[in-house]
Amino acid sequence: MNIIFMGTPDFAIPSLEKIFNSRHKLLAVVTAPDKERGRGQKVSFTPVKEFALINNLPLMQPERLKDDGFINSLKELAPDLLVVVAFRILPRQVFSIPKYGSFNLHASLLPKYRGAAPIQWSIINGDKETGVTTFALEDKVDTGNIFIQKKIEVLDDDNFGSIHDKLSIIGADAVIETIDLINSGSFTLQDQEDTLASPAPKINKEICLIDWNKPASDINNLIRGLSPYPGAYFFFKDKLIKIYNASVNKEKVLKPGEIFAGKENLVIGCGQYSLSIIELQQEGKKKLSVIEFLRGFNFI
Repeated sequence: MNIIFMGTPDFAIPSLEKIFNSRHKLLAVVTAPDKERGRGQKVSFTPVKEFALINNLPLMQPERLKDDGFINSLKELAPDLLVVVAFRILPRQVFSIPKYGSFNLHASLLPKYRGAAPIQWSIINGDKETGVTTFALEDKVDTGNIFIQKKIEVLDDDNFGSIHDKLSIIGADAVIETIDLINSGSFTLQDQEDTLASPAPKINKEICLIDWNKPASDINNLIRGLSPYPGAYFFFKDKLIKIYNASVNKEKVLKPGEIFAGKENLVIGCGQYSLSIIELQQEGKKKLSVIEFLRGFNFI
């Protein structure tokens, strides 16, 4: 099949690479425009653009997806299929162009966790299972009929980073299987049950702030769901401290928010049980193990 791929971050690379190495043809790659980042305002490319440049793939970086020039360029390529992995919300003028339509890879078991942060919310909510879904694009975000779903177990030591990486790999398998299904013409789409839908809104600073009145297990899930980025945090004497790794402590009895700091261990009280801190970071400084952190920080 003749395919146009749309994606931006690292999560999209395994899928793009799988298509590139398949019997299907990549007509073009579409990704976000370059951005100026940091103090020096250096121009940075998206991971998808880097892959396209290394492999000499035709590249498009539209500022506006409804731009007539961009839409006409897509039409001139006459794609059979448009594959979307971690990109922007597409208008109908775009996703309706290909002969066989367009599909998206989503990092949840839809209709669960529709929205911008499905991986994070799955871990924050303490799910023991998650996965990926490929679905046909429709006007309403994340609501299209389902082609394929693949599941994985969420382990106790998994966090956002590890689940992100696992889903990007099985997601690539789901993408190539979906392309082959569509190419065969022999498949059955599954409707999404809207009554089972749950939201996965974008993560903001308020969500990242730890409420020590909650049970230690809930706080630990929040920490895991926001690690390694953007990080769950609390304040101590107006100093912002992020926690990246912790474990539930059922032995040390402390009041919610109460801190016990020894030479090599740090325990903070919660609404139920306590939390032993393993890895943390003071704002503006390096991420450290709790032992390293306690050498240079006084909780008195």
